[in-house]
Amino acid sequence: MLQVGIIGASGYIGVELVRLLLIHPEAEIKLITSRRFAGKKISEVYPAFKGLSDLAFSDVNLQEFSKLDLVFTSVPHGKAMEYVPELREMGIKVVDLSADYRLSKEVYEKVYGEHRGYLKAVYGLPELHPEVRNAELVANPGCYPTGAILATAPLVKLGIVSEIIFDSKSGISGAGNEPSERSHYPNLAENILAYNITRHRHRAEMVQELEKFGKVKIHFTPHVIPSIRGILTTAHVLLKESISEEEVRRAFKEFYKDTSFIRFVELPKLNDVRGSNFCDIGWRIDEENQRIVVLSAIDNLIKGGAGQAIQNMNLMCGLDETTGLMFPPLHP
Repeated sequence: MLQVGIIGASGYIGVELVRLLLIHPEAEIKLITSRRFAGKKISEVYPAFKGLSDLAFSDVNLQEFSKLDLVFTSVPHGKAMEYVPELREMGIKVVDLSADYRLSKEVYEKVYGEHRGYLKAVYGLPELHPEVRNAELVANPGCYPTGAILATAPLVKLGIVSEIIFDSKSGISGAGNEPSERSHYPNLAENILAYNITRHRHRAEMVQELEKFGKVKIHFTPHVIPSIRGILTTAHVLLKESISEEEVRRAFKEFYKDTSFIRFVELPKLNDVRGSNFCDIGWRIDEENQRIVVLSAIDNLIKGGAGQAIQNMNLMCGLDETTGLMFPPLHP
Protein backbone atom coordinates (compact mmCIF):
# COMPACT_ATOMS: atom_id res chain seq x y z
CA MET A 1 0.00 0.00 0.00
CA LEU A 2 1.45 3.36 -1.04
CA GLN A 3 1.84 5.87 1.79
CA VAL A 4 1.13 9.36 0.45
CA GLY A 5 0.82 12.93 1.69
CA ILE A 6 -0.66 16.14 0.34
CA ILE A 7 0.87 19.55 0.96
CA GLY A 8 -1.90 22.06 0.41
CA ALA A 9 -4.94 19.82 0.86
CA SER A 10 -7.61 22.44 1.53
CA GLY A 11 -8.02 24.05 -1.91
CA TYR A 12 -10.29 22.69 -4.62
CA ILE A 13 -7.57 20.46 -6.11
CA GLY A 14 -6.28 19.36 -2.71
CA VAL A 15 -9.76 18.37 -1.55
CA GLU A 16 -10.31 16.50 -4.81
CA LEU A 17 -7.04 14.63 -4.22
CA VAL A 18 -8.31 13.59 -0.79
CA ARG A 19 -11.67 12.51 -2.20
CA LEU A 20 -10.14 10.36 -4.93
CA LEU A 21 -7.36 8.89 -2.79
CA LEU A 22 -9.82 7.80 -0.11
CA ILE A 23 -11.27 5.32 -2.61
CA HIS A 24 -7.94 4.35 -4.21
CA PRO A 25 -7.31 0.63 -3.59
CA GLU A 26 -3.51 0.93 -3.46
CA ALA A 27 -2.89 4.24 -1.67
CA GLU A 28 -3.34 5.49 1.89
CA ILE A 29 -3.25 9.16 2.86
CA LYS A 30 -1.01 9.63 5.90
CA LEU A 31 -0.62 13.42 6.05
CA ILE A 32 -2.54 16.45 4.79
CA THR A 33 -1.47 20.03 5.38
CA SER A 34 -3.18 23.40 5.47
CA ARG A 35 -1.77 26.40 7.30
CA ARG A 36 -5.22 27.95 7.44
CA PHE A 37 -6.93 24.90 8.96
CA ALA A 38 -4.05 23.31 10.91
CA GLY A 39 -5.38 21.27 13.82
CA LYS A 40 -8.84 20.81 12.37
CA LYS A 41 -10.24 17.58 10.97
CA ILE A 42 -11.06 17.67 7.29
CA SER A 43 -14.64 16.68 8.17
CA GLU A 44 -14.93 19.84 10.32
CA VAL A 45 -13.91 22.07 7.44
CA TYR A 46 -15.64 20.05 4.72
CA PRO A 47 -18.64 18.15 6.16
CA ALA A 48 -18.81 16.08 2.96
CA PHE A 49 -16.06 13.92 4.53
CA LYS A 50 -18.00 13.24 7.74
CA GLY A 51 -17.94 9.50 8.48
CA LEU A 52 -15.40 8.94 5.69
CA SER A 53 -12.15 10.32 7.09
CA ASP A 54 -10.62 11.26 10.44
CA LEU A 55 -7.67 13.00 8.78
CA ALA A 56 -6.67 16.28 10.37
CA PHE A 57 -4.84 19.13 8.70
CA SER A 58 -1.40 20.04 10.04
CA ASP A 59 1.10 22.76 9.26
CA VAL A 60 3.99 21.84 6.97
CA ASN A 61 6.84 19.96 8.65
CA LEU A 62 8.75 18.17 5.92
CA GLN A 63 10.43 15.75 8.33
CA GLU A 64 7.01 14.24 9.02
CA PHE A 65 6.88 13.24 5.33
CA SER A 66 10.21 11.40 5.40
CA LYS A 67 8.76 7.88 5.47
CA LEU A 68 6.17 8.40 2.74
CA ASP A 69 6.41 6.97 -0.75
CA LEU A 70 5.03 9.98 -2.58
CA VAL A 71 3.89 13.53 -1.86
CA PHE A 72 1.55 15.75 -3.85
CA THR A 73 2.36 19.46 -3.63
CA SER A 74 -0.90 21.27 -4.34
CA VAL A 75 0.17 24.85 -3.70
CA PRO A 76 0.39 28.10 -5.71
CA HIS A 77 3.34 28.69 -8.03
CA GLY A 78 6.37 29.92 -6.15
CA LYS A 79 5.52 27.83 -3.07
CA ALA A 80 6.27 24.32 -4.31
CA MET A 81 9.92 25.24 -4.84
CA GLU A 82 10.14 25.75 -1.05
CA TYR A 83 9.32 22.07 -0.46
CA VAL A 84 10.17 19.97 -3.50
CA PRO A 85 14.00 20.05 -3.37
CA GLU A 86 14.04 18.86 0.26
CA LEU A 87 11.45 16.17 -0.42
CA ARG A 88 13.57 14.90 -3.28
CA GLU A 89 16.71 14.94 -1.12
CA MET A 90 14.83 12.63 1.25
CA GLY A 91 14.20 10.27 -1.68
CA ILE A 92 10.46 10.91 -1.82
CA LYS A 93 8.69 10.88 -5.16
CA VAL A 94 6.78 14.07 -5.88
CA VAL A 95 3.89 15.07 -8.11
CA ASP A 96 3.82 18.86 -8.15
CA LEU A 97 0.52 20.48 -9.14
CA SER A 98 1.90 24.02 -9.24
CA ALA A 99 3.61 25.59 -12.26
CA ASP A 100 7.05 25.48 -10.64
CA TYR A 101 8.49 22.53 -12.58
CA ARG A 102 6.46 22.47 -15.80
CA LEU A 103 8.77 24.73 -17.78
CA SER A 104 12.49 25.22 -18.26
CA LYS A 105 14.04 27.58 -15.71
CA GLU A 106 14.57 30.22 -18.40
CA VAL A 107 10.96 30.13 -19.61
CA TYR A 108 9.58 29.92 -16.07
CA GLU A 109 11.40 33.10 -15.07
CA LYS A 110 10.11 34.92 -18.13
CA VAL A 111 6.53 33.88 -17.39
CA TYR A 112 6.30 33.63 -13.59
CA GLY A 113 9.39 35.28 -12.09
CA GLU A 114 12.44 34.12 -10.16
CA HIS A 115 12.87 30.39 -9.54
CA ARG A 116 14.81 29.09 -6.54
CA GLY A 117 15.85 25.46 -6.27
CA TYR A 118 15.09 24.44 -9.86
CA LEU A 119 14.96 20.71 -10.62
CA LYS A 120 14.27 18.96 -13.90
CA ALA A 121 10.91 17.19 -13.94
CA VAL A 122 8.92 15.07 -16.38
CA TYR A 123 5.90 16.92 -17.75
CA GLY A 124 3.02 14.87 -16.40
CA LEU A 125 0.84 14.35 -19.44
CA PRO A 126 1.12 10.55 -19.67
CA GLU A 127 -0.49 10.39 -23.11
CA LEU A 128 2.55 12.28 -24.45
CA HIS A 129 5.21 11.30 -21.91
CA PRO A 130 5.54 7.56 -21.23
CA GLU A 131 8.73 8.40 -19.29
CA VAL A 132 6.44 9.29 -16.37
CA ARG A 133 6.77 5.59 -15.50
CA ASN A 134 10.41 6.08 -14.49
CA ALA A 135 10.11 9.57 -13.00
CA GLU A 136 10.85 10.68 -9.45
CA LEU A 137 9.51 14.22 -9.95
CA VAL A 138 6.51 14.91 -12.17
CA ALA A 139 5.11 18.35 -12.98
CA ASN A 140 1.36 18.00 -13.33
CA PRO A 141 0.16 20.08 -16.32
CA GLY A 142 -2.11 23.08 -16.06
CA CYS A 143 -5.80 22.50 -16.69
CA TYR A 144 -6.05 24.59 -19.87
CA PRO A 145 -2.90 23.05 -21.45
CA THR A 146 -4.20 19.53 -20.76
CA GLY A 147 -7.30 20.01 -22.91
CA ALA A 148 -5.51 22.06 -25.56
CA ILE A 149 -2.48 19.82 -26.03
CA LEU A 150 -4.48 16.59 -26.11
CA ALA A 151 -6.82 18.08 -28.71
CA THR A 152 -4.08 18.99 -31.19
CA ALA A 153 -0.84 17.06 -30.65
CA PRO A 154 -1.74 14.30 -33.17
CA LEU A 155 -2.30 16.90 -35.91
CA VAL A 156 0.86 18.87 -35.14
CA LYS A 157 2.81 15.61 -35.33
CA LEU A 158 1.61 15.18 -38.94
CA GLY A 159 3.53 18.32 -39.92
CA ILE A 160 0.58 19.99 -41.63
CA VAL A 161 -0.34 22.62 -39.00
CA SER A 162 0.73 26.24 -39.38
CA GLU A 163 -1.25 27.90 -36.62
CA ILE A 164 -3.65 27.06 -33.77
CA ILE A 165 -6.13 29.36 -32.08
CA PHE A 166 -7.30 27.99 -28.73
CA ASP A 167 -10.56 29.30 -27.30
CA SER A 168 -11.23 27.72 -23.90
CA LYS A 169 -14.22 28.01 -21.59
CA SER A 170 -13.66 27.05 -17.96
CA GLY A 171 -15.92 26.46 -15.00
CA ILE A 172 -15.46 28.83 -12.09
CA SER A 173 -13.62 26.30 -9.91
CA GLY A 174 -10.59 26.87 -12.13
CA ALA A 175 -10.15 30.23 -10.42
CA GLY A 176 -9.60 28.58 -7.01
CA ASN A 177 -11.59 28.88 -3.82
CA GLU A 178 -10.61 32.45 -2.94
CA PRO A 179 -13.33 34.89 -4.10
CA SER A 180 -12.41 37.27 -6.92
CA GLU A 181 -14.06 39.59 -9.39
CA ARG A 182 -14.26 36.72 -11.89
CA SER A 183 -15.86 34.36 -9.38
CA HIS A 184 -18.30 36.78 -7.73
CA TYR A 185 -21.77 35.41 -8.50
CA PRO A 186 -23.40 38.64 -9.80
CA ASN A 187 -20.49 39.18 -12.19
CA LEU A 188 -20.57 35.66 -13.62
CA ALA A 189 -24.20 34.48 -13.53
CA GLU A 190 -25.75 34.60 -17.03
CA ASN A 191 -22.44 35.94 -18.28
CA ILE A 192 -19.11 34.89 -19.77
CA LEU A 193 -15.83 36.62 -18.99
CA ALA A 194 -12.68 36.60 -21.11
CA TYR A 195 -9.43 37.32 -19.27
CA ASN A 196 -5.68 37.47 -19.94
CA ILE A 197 -6.82 37.64 -23.53
CA THR A 198 -3.42 37.44 -25.24
CA ARG A 199 -1.01 36.75 -22.38
CA HIS A 200 -2.22 33.86 -20.25
CA ARG A 201 0.65 32.01 -18.53
CA HIS A 202 -0.59 28.58 -19.60
CA ARG A 203 0.24 29.36 -23.23
CA ALA A 204 3.91 28.66 -22.42
CA GLU A 205 3.07 25.01 -21.68
CA MET A 206 1.12 24.67 -24.92
CA VAL A 207 4.05 26.05 -26.91
CA GLN A 208 6.58 23.87 -25.07
CA GLU A 209 4.71 20.62 -25.62
CA LEU A 210 3.31 21.14 -29.12
CA GLU A 211 6.56 22.47 -30.58
CA LYS A 212 8.17 19.14 -29.69
CA PHE A 213 6.25 17.87 -32.71
CA GLY A 214 6.89 20.81 -35.03
CA LYS A 215 7.01 24.58 -35.29
CA VAL A 216 3.53 26.08 -34.95
CA LYS A 217 2.05 29.45 -33.96
CA ILE A 218 -0.06 29.21 -30.81
CA HIS A 219 -2.78 31.67 -29.76
CA PHE A 220 -4.82 31.25 -26.58
CA THR A 221 -7.74 33.09 -24.99
CA PRO A 222 -9.46 31.72 -21.86
CA HIS A 223 -12.96 32.47 -20.59
CA VAL A 224 -14.83 31.78 -17.35
CA ILE A 225 -18.39 30.52 -17.69
CA PRO A 226 -21.17 30.13 -15.07
CA SER A 227 -20.43 26.44 -14.52
CA ILE A 228 -18.66 24.85 -11.57
CA ARG A 229 -16.53 22.23 -13.32
CA GLY A 230 -15.12 21.56 -16.74
CA ILE A 231 -13.14 23.05 -19.61
CA LEU A 232 -14.38 23.00 -23.18
CA THR A 233 -11.61 23.92 -25.61
CA THR A 234 -12.27 24.85 -29.23
CA ALA A 235 -9.07 24.61 -31.27
CA HIS A 236 -9.07 26.25 -34.70
CA VAL A 237 -6.28 24.35 -36.43
CA LEU A 238 -5.08 26.16 -39.56
CA LEU A 239 -3.43 23.86 -42.09
CA LYS A 240 -0.60 24.11 -44.61
CA GLU A 241 -2.34 21.59 -46.83
CA SER A 242 -5.64 19.74 -47.06
CA ILE A 243 -6.29 16.46 -45.26
CA SER A 244 -9.07 13.90 -45.48
CA GLU A 245 -11.41 12.83 -42.71
CA GLU A 246 -9.92 9.34 -42.80
CA GLU A 247 -6.38 10.71 -42.35
CA VAL A 248 -7.47 12.79 -39.36
CA ARG A 249 -9.24 9.85 -37.74
CA ARG A 250 -6.22 7.62 -38.32
CA ALA A 251 -3.87 10.22 -36.81
CA PHE A 252 -5.87 10.49 -33.60
CA LYS A 253 -6.43 6.76 -33.20
CA GLU A 254 -2.77 5.93 -33.81
CA PHE A 255 -1.52 8.64 -31.45
CA TYR A 256 -3.77 7.54 -28.59
CA LYS A 257 -3.91 3.81 -29.28
CA ASP A 258 -2.27 2.82 -25.98
CA THR A 259 -4.07 5.30 -23.73
CA SER A 260 -6.94 4.77 -21.31
CA PHE A 261 -8.60 8.14 -20.79
CA ILE A 262 -9.00 9.55 -24.32
CA ARG A 263 -12.43 9.06 -25.89
CA PHE A 264 -13.47 10.07 -29.40
CA VAL A 265 -17.00 11.41 -29.58
CA GLU A 266 -19.19 13.23 -32.09
CA LEU A 267 -19.53 16.38 -29.97
CA PRO A 268 -17.59 16.78 -26.70
CA LYS A 269 -19.68 18.20 -23.86
CA LEU A 270 -18.86 19.09 -20.27
CA ASN A 271 -21.82 17.04 -19.02
CA ASP A 272 -20.20 13.90 -20.43
CA VAL A 273 -16.85 14.22 -18.59
CA ARG A 274 -17.72 16.02 -15.36
CA GLY A 275 -16.54 14.06 -12.34
CA SER A 276 -14.23 11.81 -14.41
CA ASN A 277 -10.64 11.53 -15.62
CA PHE A 278 -11.67 11.31 -19.28
CA CYS A 279 -10.81 13.70 -22.06
CA ASP A 280 -13.39 13.62 -24.86
CA ILE A 281 -12.25 14.75 -28.31
CA GLY A 282 -14.18 15.43 -31.51
CA TRP A 283 -13.51 17.36 -34.72
CA ARG A 284 -14.90 18.80 -37.94
CA ILE A 285 -12.99 19.55 -41.13
CA ASP A 286 -13.58 22.92 -42.77
CA GLU A 287 -12.33 22.15 -46.28
CA GLU A 288 -13.22 25.55 -47.72
CA ASN A 289 -10.91 27.36 -45.27
CA GLN A 290 -8.28 24.61 -44.86
CA ARG A 291 -9.07 24.34 -41.17
CA ILE A 292 -9.90 21.63 -38.64
CA VAL A 293 -11.98 22.55 -35.61
CA VAL A 294 -11.11 20.22 -32.73
CA LEU A 295 -13.06 20.23 -29.48
CA SER A 296 -11.96 18.70 -26.20
CA ALA A 297 -13.81 18.44 -22.90
CA ILE A 298 -12.28 17.67 -19.51
CA ASP A 299 -13.14 18.09 -15.85
CA ASN A 300 -10.63 20.75 -14.80
CA LEU A 301 -10.41 19.42 -11.24
CA ILE A 302 -9.82 15.79 -12.27
CA LYS A 303 -8.16 15.25 -15.67
CA GLY A 304 -7.08 18.88 -15.39
CA GLY A 305 -5.77 18.40 -11.85
CA ALA A 306 -6.19 15.76 -9.15
CA GLY A 307 -7.13 12.81 -11.36
CA GLN A 308 -4.20 13.37 -13.67
CA ALA A 309 -1.91 13.67 -10.62
CA ILE A 310 -3.13 10.26 -9.42
CA GLN A 311 -2.73 8.86 -12.94
CA ASN A 312 0.90 10.03 -12.73
CA MET A 313 1.30 8.56 -9.24
CA ASN A 314 0.04 5.20 -10.49
CA LEU A 315 2.59 5.12 -13.28
CA MET A 316 5.47 6.35 -11.10
CA CYS A 317 4.74 3.64 -8.55
CA GLY A 318 4.34 0.71 -10.92
CA LEU A 319 0.55 0.50 -10.92
CA ASP A 320 -1.82 0.42 -13.86
CA GLU A 321 -2.56 4.04 -14.76
CA THR A 322 -6.31 3.48 -14.37
CA THR A 323 -6.11 2.29 -10.75
CA GLY A 324 -8.67 4.15 -8.68
CA LEU A 325 -9.70 6.30 -11.64
CA MET A 326 -11.87 4.19 -13.91
CA PHE A 327 -15.28 5.46 -12.84
CA PRO A 328 -18.04 6.97 -15.01
CA PRO A 329 -18.73 10.69 -15.21
CA LEU A 330 -21.54 12.30 -13.23
CA HIS A 331 -24.86 12.44 -15.06
CA PRO A 332 -26.65 14.73 -15.18
